[in-house]
Amino acid sequence: MLIGIDTGGTYTDAVRYDDSSEPGSVVATAKARTRADLSIGIAEALDSVLGNPADVSLVSLSTTLATNALVEGVGGRVALVFIGFGEAELDRGGLRTALGDAPVITIDGGHDSLGNELTALPEAALLTEAERIEDAGGVDAYAIAAQFSVRNPAHELAARDVLKGLGRPVACSHELSAKLDGPRRALTCLLNARLIALIAELTSAARRILAERGIDAPLMLVRGDGSLVTAEYAEQRPIETILSGPAASLIGAGHLTAATDVLVSDIGGTTTDIGVLRGGIPRVSAEGATVGRHRTMVEAVAMVTHGLGGDSEVDIDWRAHPAALRLGPRRLVPISLLAVDEPELVIGTLERLDGPSRPDDTRFVSAIISPSDRPTAATVGLSATETGVLDAIGGRWVPVDTVATSSRAAAAITTLAGRGLVKLAGFTPSDAAHVTGVHTAWDTDAAHAAADRLAALSDSGGEPICKDGRALAQWVIDNVIRRSAESVLAAALDDDGLPGDAIDSAIVQRAIDGHDGAAAIHIGAALPLVALGAAASTYYPPVAELLRTTGVIPDLAAVANAVGAAVANVRLVATATISQPSKGQFRVHLPGLDDRGDLQPAIDDATHALTERIRAEAATAGAAEVTVTTDVATRSATIAGTAVFVEATVTVTATGRPTTRPG
Repeated sequence: MLIGIDTGGTYTDAVRYDDSSEPGSVVATAKARTRADLSIGIAEALDSVLGNPADVSLVSLSTTLATNALVEGVGGRVALVFIGFGEAELDRGGLRTALGDAPVITIDGGHDSLGNELTALPEAALLTEAERIEDAGGVDAYAIAAQFSVRNPAHELAARDVLKGLGRPVACSHELSAKLDGPRRALTCLLNARLIALIAELTSAARRILAERGIDAPLMLVRGDGSLVTAEYAEQRPIETILSGPAASLIGAGHLTAATDVLVSDIGGTTTDIGVLRGGIPRVSAEGATVGRHRTMVEAVAMVTHGLGGDSEVDIDWRAHPAALRLGPRRLVPISLLAVDEPELVIGTLERLDGPSRPDDTRFVSAIISPSDRPTAATVGLSATETGVLDAIGGRWVPVDTVATSSRAAAAITTLAGRGLVKLAGFTPSDAAHVTGVHTAWDTDAAHAAADRLAALSDSGGEPICKDGRALAQWVIDNVIRRSAESVLAAALDDDGLPGDAIDSAIVQRAIDGHDGAAAIHIGAALPLVALGAAASTYYPPVAELLRTTGVIPDLAAVANAVGAAVANVRLVATATISQPSKGQFRVHLPGLDDRGDLQPAIDDATHALTERIRAEAATAGAAEVTVTTDVATRSATIAGTAVFVEATVTVTATGRPTTRPG
C-alpha cells in the first residue's frame, strides 16, 4: 500500500493506493483541514485512509506550500552572499525586488567562463560581514551565489565553509542549477534559502505523525518536475518543491483520466495551476519555473500559476463608480471557516456592527506566533508601529479595525502579513459559495452576514455596491469563472508559443464574451479541459462552456494531487559543460577532471563522472534501481566557412521507482 498526501493551504488530502496489481487502484480517500500546525491536518487525513500501518510501504507528499509562499511573498529572512558581482547585477533578473530589505554581502571573488579564478575569496572579510548581520539580529539562512560558479564552484564551497560555524542553513547556487546567468541563479538560491524552514516544518510534522502510528516506510516529497525525492533530499533543496502540488496534479490527472492531450487546471485555496499533457506526459519548462513575480531556474512542469483560488482575497474598490472587484493574490482564511473555530468572535462582531459599512468590517487578524516565541531574525527590521501592532494582536484573532486604528497601522498589518508574521481572515470565493448554497461545510450564517455587510458598502457615487449579499456573492463567483477562463486560455496560448498577454486585448475579450456583430470573432480551447480541486465542480463547467470545449471532472478530482504523489517516480538530471580554453584543450567543468586533448575523451570523462554521481544521488534521493540515459549536445559556430567548436553539454538522466519497504 502506498500513501499519497497533499498538504495544501486549505486542505490536506490523502489517498491509500493499492500497488499490488497492474494497474493499481485508489482504495481510500480523505480530506482534512490544513492548520497552522501542519501535523493536525496530516494526522487527520492519514488516519482516515491508513488501514493497517504494517501494510504501508511508502508515504509521498506533494505540497503547494512553497508555491503559495512565493506567490504571497512570505518566507524566512535570508542574507545573500554575492561573490564577484557588482551592484548593477542586483538589478537583473528581478533579484533586487526579491531581496526587499534582506541584507546583501557583496565581496570579491568568482571565476571566469573557463573556470579560472578571477581574484581570491576574502574569507576573513566575509566572516566579519556575516558576524555583523548576526549581531544585528541574524537571519534564518544564507544564500551564496558566485560568478560562474557553474564552471567552478570553489568559492561558493569555501564561503559555505566560512559560514557554517554560524549555525544557519547555507544554500549554494551551483547545486540548484547548472546554467549561466548569475543573477537569476542568485534569485533561485535566495528563494531556496527562504523556503528551508517552511519545508522542514512540513517534513518534521510528517515524520512525527508516521512514527506515532508505527509506520516504518520511506517518506518522500514530490518535486516541481513531478518526480519523487526523499524528505532529506528535499530539505536541502526546498526550491525544487515549487509547483510540487501542480506537478502531482498533472500526474494525477493523467492517471485518473488516461488522458493524453488535455489542458489541466487545478484550483486550490490560494492558486490556480494550469498545464498541458501531451502524449500523457507533463511538459517540463527548461527555461525555469515562474511563480508569482519570480522567474527561477528550477526545472519544473510547464505550468502557469495564478494567484486565484477558493480562498483568494476579495478586495472591493468602493471608491470607484461603479465599484470594482479584485481577487487575490493574497489568501485569506474564509470568514465562514474562521467562524467554525471562533463563533463568538466572528458572529458577535458581525452582529454588533452598525452604521455605514466599512471595508474592514469583515476582516480579522491573528499573529501566527507571538513575538516572544519567534526567533529574533523573524522580527528584525520591524518599525515601532509594526512591532506595536504585532504586540496588540497577540496570539489571538481580533477584528482588524481594533488594531488598524491609523493608516500607518493598516500599512503595518500588510507588511506583517508579507513577512509571514500575521494571517488575515475575510470574505473569499469560498464564502460566496456558501452564500449561494453551493457549499455548506462551514458557517453559512457568517458568510451571509459578511456578504450583506460588504454589499452595503457605498461606492464613490453614494450607491450600495450590490443590492444584497446574495448579489455580491454571485458577483464574486462570476468573476472567478471569468478569471479562470482567461487564465486557461492564456496558458493555452503560451503553450502554442503565442503571447499569453494577448488575453488582455479587446478582440480576445470580445471573443470570450461571444461577440455578435459585423465581424465573426471566435476563440476557445482546442483541447479538452480537465478540472481538478475541491472547487472544480463549482466553477469549471461554466469555464469550459466559455472556452467552447469539453470539460472533464474526474471522480477523484478533489484528491488528484494526492493520487499523483502516490504514483510518481524518482527522476534526476545532471549536466556538465565542456569548453575549449585553447586549441587542442577540452575542459570538463566538473571538479577533479583534467583537461583533454580531444573532444571525445572529454565527453567520455563527463559521461562517466555524471553517471557515477547521478547513480549515487538517485540512491540518496530514494530510488531503487534506475535506468540511466545520456544525451550529448554540441554547439558550433561557422567562421569563414569553417565549423568552430563552441561548447558541448552532457546530460545524464536517472529514472526509477522509489525504494519501498516490503509490506
